[in-house]
Amino acid sequence: MKKLAYSAIILLTVACSQEKTSEATTDVTTTYNADGKTVLVYTTADSTDYRLSPAGTLAFTEKRQPFENEVSVFVDPTKTYQQFLGIGAALTDASAETFARLPKEKQQEFLRACFDKENGIGYTLARTNIHSCDFSSGSYTYVTDGDKELKSFNIDHDKKYRIPFIKEAINAAGGKLMLYASPWSPPAWMKDNNDILHGGKLKAEFYQSWANYYPKFIKAYEKEGIPVWGITIQNEPMATQRWESCIYSAEEERDFLKNFLGPTMQKEGLADKKIIVWDHNRDLIYQRAKTYFDDPEAAKYAWGIGFHWYEDWSGGQQMFDNVALVNKVYPDKNILFTEGCAESFDSTRYNRWSLGEEYGRSMIYDFNSGAVGWTDWNILLDETGGPNHVKNFCFAPVHADTRSGKLIYTNSYYYIGHFSKFIKPGAKRVISSPSRSQLLTTAFKNEDGTVVVVVMNQGNSKTPFFLWIDGQAAETTALPHSINTYVIK
Repeated sequence: MKKLAYSAIILLTVACSQEKTSEATTDVTTTYNADGKTVLVYTTADSTDYRLSPAGTLAFTEKRQPFENEVSVFVDPTKTYQQFLGIGAALTDASAETFARLPKEKQQEFLRACFDKENGIGYTLARTNIHSCDFSSGSYTYVTDGDKELKSFNIDHDKKYRIPFIKEAINAAGGKLMLYASPWSPPAWMKDNNDILHGGKLKAEFYQSWANYYPKFIKAYEKEGIPVWGITIQNEPMATQRWESCIYSAEEERDFLKNFLGPTMQKEGLADKKIIVWDHNRDLIYQRAKTYFDDPEAAKYAWGIGFHWYEDWSGGQQMFDNVALVNKVYPDKNILFTEGCAESFDSTRYNRWSLGEEYGRSMIYDFNSGAVGWTDWNILLDETGGPNHVKNFCFAPVHADTRSGKLIYTNSYYYIGHFSKFIKPGAKRVISSPSRSQLLTTAFKNEDGTVVVVVMNQGNSKTPFFLWIDGQAAETTALPHSINTYVIK
């Protein structure tokens, strides 16, 4: 009995020490009065020149009971949910190589556009790859073949493009950028298919060697002056790809975490680094979450669970409700969107409006489902949708035509900016509920008291509506296929 009681105390201590960002239940805060407050409006809309553009100022007037023939977005800043971590993108080899090929003035323009809090969209979160991924110019690792002790470990490859690029991004973000790193595959000689590509599994005899690889990477990057906030265990651990990939069942990933990676990170003095499990699509997220988080010895090492948006690859719709279910069942674990992009690159479709709407829809549903942050895939790609060593070309919110030095901002860039520019780390999500289905909405209350409401009109009609808060309403209009941010201050 004494042993059981002691174990319970230890587990309770560990659970309480976990940083808690996500909440499945509401916190009731102080009252909120919209009377006398000003609403600043920013708009991006199809078939207009509006691109994250100031679009006027609104005021609240008294409006008690809305009518059913009116469209309303009901906001309740007194009910708060998860704390906001940040929004950003992946700083991959492809992005770094493309950036290096731009003229200096265009490099500075790009950095301002993505990281400047006043003149850009203010990214605060970033992801990068641990050695090569598909968006690298070729496959590589940080060790020589067969070096089980990792004595040859070095990151010299990254010093040419990626490390300088990340440093530039950190400077542009004001000296602070929350960076986490993901591996796409262990080295080929550690895997049962002897191939860094095409799936395969990590051999049992190399579990410890691979666990040692993560702290080696973190310490090497931090020696270069790049702080690393966290890691994911494996990018897309259920996907056998023609590029770098490795398969883990839920049980295999759980056991690698609790028996090797978690203890190793602690032993190496890196217990403060966040470990994110899954890092794959929404379809299997509940099954994976249950396997990790129902095991106390594994769960104590996991800050949270990451997910991607590609579950509709075989048809059907994106499974947002699965994210909400994980948030409901495991409210003490954080949920982070770790990757999404528009695939099948085609330079004639830069201006396709659905590119942005795909982002807006996912961000709204994911935040409403409990996600604490949102990370786009490549922050920058070239005019081919690469570079990519297996020709898996994709869209990015910003492309560089390296032949002319021109930067191309797709609609996705502006849609992301409607969230990242105005919602600040530390904000709490609040209730925002539309009365009509053509409007999608989410809202956050910043620590300075400003309330940010994002409203996306995915319909073909101009939609007048009321922004309603406890008997006060501001009248406005959502243009067809638009996204609008309302900053209430």
